[in-house]
Amino acid sequence: MHDERHALVVDPGAAQPVLEALQQLGLQLEAILVTHHHPDHTGGVAALRAATGAKVFGPAREPMPEPLTRVTGNEQLQALGLNFQVIDVPGHTAGHIAYFCADVDKAPLLFCGDTLFSAGCGRLFEGSPAQMLASLDTLAALPDATRVCCAHEYTLSNLKFACAVEPSNQALTDYTLRAKALRLRQQPTLPSSILLERQINPFLRTRQATVTQAVQAFDASARDEVSIFAALRQWKNQF
Repeated sequence: MHDERHALVVDPGAAQPVLEALQQLGLQLEAILVTHHHPDHTGGVAALRAATGAKVFGPAREPMPEPLTRVTGNEQLQALGLNFQVIDVPGHTAGHIAYFCADVDKAPLLFCGDTLFSAGCGRLFEGSPAQMLASLDTLAALPDATRVCCAHEYTLSNLKFACAVEPSNQALTDYTLRAKALRLRQQPTLPSSILLERQINPFLRTRQATVTQAVQAFDASARDEVSIFAALRQWKNQF
């Protein structure tokens, strides 16, 4: 994102596309925000910092390309004249964070890395199901109008699974048609919104009877909130 003079980039897996965009648009990179340590989110950080002098912010408890300013939940940082709140969202990785700004062009904005995807969530590589459920609950409690800027365009594959979980969810059916139409035109489905995700994302809907019943048909031993979430994630892993 940028203000026509300065820019910030989130989770740059490679430097060259960012450098080309900066040159094309005549922008100076001011800040780099990193959500977690995986290489497809950090691979371009060192080169971008060296080329632009941009300030780097990243999670306090994960290995990161130094030097950077390490931040943790409830801290705030400034970039492009905007105030970003840091949110701890462990699950995908142990120290994953997200960045939330309450007002960007008159609407809230969330950079959530690989924690929340449209119609899905990240795999649990380091965190526990309980941690991921709590992290997603935190994000789901953000304002309805919050634009969800996740790190990957996995929407159609996520929707295929979501429809298997909740085939009678009309909001999900309608969104699937819209998303397919966008991708046929080679347009992104992102950003999503918190309101939409609460309506269509099974990982935000594990307490809904339709999702609970579907999960228990997959794994009859899933009874409490955490085991239902864990079984849903395992179902998606195998899907």
